[in-house]
Order: sequence, then C-alpha cells, then structure tokens
Amino acid sequence: MIKIAWHPLYAHPLPEGHRFPMLKYELIPEQLLHEGTIEQQNLFSPGIVDEDIVLLSHQLEYWLQLKKLTLPPREQRRIGFPLTSQLVERELRITQGTIDGAVFAIRHGVAFNVAGGTHHAGSKWGEGFCLLNDQAVAANYLLHKELVNSILIIDLDVHQGNGTAEIFSKEPRVFTFSMHGDKNFPFRKEISDLDIPLDDGLTDDAYLSLLSINLQKAFESAKPDFVFYLSGVDVLATDKLGKLALSKSACKERDRMVLMACKERGLPVQISMGGGYSADIKDIVDAHCNTYRLAFDLFS
Repeated sequence: MIKIAWHPLYAHPLPEGHRFPMLKYELIPEQLLHEGTIEQQNLFSPGIVDEDIVLLSHQLEYWLQLKKLTLPPREQRRIGFPLTSQLVERELRITQGTIDGAVFAIRHGVAFNVAGGTHHAGSKWGEGFCLLNDQAVAANYLLHKELVNSILIIDLDVHQGNGTAEIFSKEPRVFTFSMHGDKNFPFRKEISDLDIPLDDGLTDDAYLSLLSINLQKAFESAKPDFVFYLSGVDVLATDKLGKLALSKSACKERDRMVLMACKERGLPVQISMGGGYSADIKDIVDAHCNTYRLAFDLFS
C-alpha cells in the first residue's frame, strides 16, 4: 500500500504573510480523499524524529539552538520566521514522516510526505523556511541502518537544493541532482554532483528536454538503489517566485519522467512536496495532486 505522511501540524499557522502557502497541506489530502485517489488508510501520522538521527545530518550546536529556541535573531531571519516550539516540532514530524516514507517505499515502491522538501537547511544553518533537511536526514538514516548502499536525490524544485548539496558534499554514496533557476534564490549556490541552472522564462519543451538528458546522466552516475524526489511545483508559470514558465501539463510530464525512470529500474522512491507559490491555491493543489495521481496509477 502506498503511504502518505501527514500531520495537523503541517498546516500550523505562521506569521502574516506565510499562512497562504500553508493551506496546501490541508487541501492536498482533502482533495485526494474527495476524488477517491486515496483512502484514509493511505495516510499516516508521523512521530518525532530522534535526536541522534537528526545529528547524522546536522551539527550539534545548530540542533541545540533549535531545540532550546536560542537561535540568534539573524539566523531566524535567514529562516524567514520566528522560532517557536511548535515550529520545531512541526519540522521534527516532517522529518520523521520522510524517514518513515523511505522505509515504506522500500517495501511498496513509492511513498509521499505531504510536506517536506526542506532542502535549504544545511548541516549548521536553516534558510528559506527550512529548519531541518528532511530528505537529507532520511538518506543518512537509510545509510546508517544499512538499508541501502547508494542514493540519488532528484531535486526539481525551482530553487537549488543548497543545503542538501552541502550536507552530502563529501558523501560519495549520495548523488545530488538539482535543476533550478540560475538567478533565483538561494543567491549563493552550493555545488551539487549535477547542477543544471535554468534561464528565467524557460518554457515546457526546453525544460523537459534538459530534464530528459540530465535525468539519464544522474541515474548513470549515481547507480542508485534508492531515490528521493523533491517535486516542487514552483516551476509553474503562475508561480509568484519561480521565474520559469512551465504549464501544469509540463509539470505533470516532469513527474511522469521521474516516476517512470524509477519504476523501469525497479527503484523505490520517496517524494516530498517542496515549494509552490502560485496566486491561486487551486493551481498549487492540482499540480501537487497530479504527482500523487501519477504515482498511484504507476505503482498501485
């Protein structure tokens, strides 16, 4: 059975200016349940990740500052909102949801986290609304438990997975692949194993052509036995922050290409949702739901 991590804290209200993007964490499972793509039994509520697992990816000093709510104001501004105990708990549950999802994916082929994709969090910093790097922590968990030997992280959010690249910069068992806006946040990029910077205004055919070529390169280079996929929908032309010009159908084709590449190779894949900031919440939810619809068609 395909499992999906979700918890009420995912939609935890944030300061004014950040509440709108949080609506999708409620609306995605509601829409999928309403249309019959999933049933209640597909959803699971993650617990809180253990501290020793967090420390496989994040430095102790940074983690203690999060845990004790003593992160300096400058570092809180870098994250984008004030640090609270609920916010830290939310991040811990998101991270555990991705870990659990990775284990479920090994058993069932694919699993989801309704939230996650917190790829701007590095080993000793938070940034861009990311405190802990859920897929990095989950990848290190799989390696630590010797559940897999080689991992490919495919990051197709419009923003570079800079935190993920930094965490795995000296880890040959994890291959990081990021296709992202060249002139978009973060403005100081890290070095992934495969970075594909994209021009502003890039349209469907050019994007999908680049993805086809470089997806093949990533699989050939990584030779993975597990895949993490960050499927941000901020690549849409309607996105307020993305600067690309993809249609919803191209975004869906992007997901199909990644999922088919995993299925054809018999590789389990864990999917975290990443960003999405279109003005109309319907565009965000529908584009995210397309990822689930494809996965259920291919892996059920």
